[in-house]
Amino acid sequence: MLQIIIDTNDDRWMETRQLEYFVAVAEELNFTRAAARLFAVQSTVSAGIRALESDLGVILFDRSTKRISLTPAAERLLPEARATIAALERLRGASAEVGAGLRGRLRVGIFTNSFYVDLPELFGDFHHRYPLVDLQLIASPSGSTGLADDVRRGRVDLTFTGLPASELGDFDILPILSTRYVAVLPDGHPLAGKSSLALRDVAAQRFVDSPRGYGNRVTIERVFAAAGLTRHVATEVNDLGEIPSFVRAGLGVAIVPDTTIRPLPGVVMVPIEPAVAWEIAAIHRRSPSPAVVALRQLLAERVAAR
Repeated sequence: MLQIIIDTNDDRWMETRQLEYFVAVAEELNFTRAAARLFAVQSTVSAGIRALESDLGVILFDRSTKRISLTPAAERLLPEARATIAALERLRGASAEVGAGLRGRLRVGIFTNSFYVDLPELFGDFHHRYPLVDLQLIASPSGSTGLADDVRRGRVDLTFTGLPASELGDFDILPILSTRYVAVLPDGHPLAGKSSLALRDVAAQRFVDSPRGYGNRVTIERVFAAAGLTRHVATEVNDLGEIPSFVRAGLGVAIVPDTTIRPLPGVVMVPIEPAVAWEIAAIHRRSPSPAVVALRQLLAERVAAR
């Protein structure tokens, strides 16, 4: 584990830590969650915010109701605070790389189903190359949408995502995988014998799909909307790989990326025509830390080797 020895008599460190408290509280809008995120005591976070407000001469949070909110001053200062923290992280990472080797913490957003890359092998290789970097793997209950937002807010350093490229204009993007959608139907379904299906052929069916916000669902719903079609998702399943089991149980049909599912007795997979593509990518904020650059490079090597 990484150990950092900090001189708490150093006023410059205290100012940096206060900025971290400010950003965490601003993003969580809750002192308890912010403290947990920073592995700090809530009273310490509260005291740090009060000290920062005193130093800056402004009030950062409206505490007049049960739910805190940012003041106009905090809204203006938040981007600058994030940029300052990011710059300090890059500076520390660069100096560590020159000295004892790359070190620190790397937070990576992942899907619960890692069909897109062998995560244990990937992170085992990363740990072998950079043993002083601690890894934290994070999933989101709102899928790719939540993970992308986590990167925007600084909760995650790099994430895998299945969102359309149109949703990712504010990130640096590394394409990982492209796959196509197939319809999944129970044996005996009237459409199961078709060689291919159009979206309009299945639009009136009851669907099994991932929850809202998951990248595969965002993509296919955009395609349905572009075709002027609507559908009804009757059952939502968090684990994309388990959707065919729910189709087999008679809960509906599904349209899912073909690489996310395995052949399963009792269901039939039929290609969608015209083909609909689903793209998997790794994304991170611009001006990444050295640890993010290192992981991206390792990913790029694996993608190129396919």
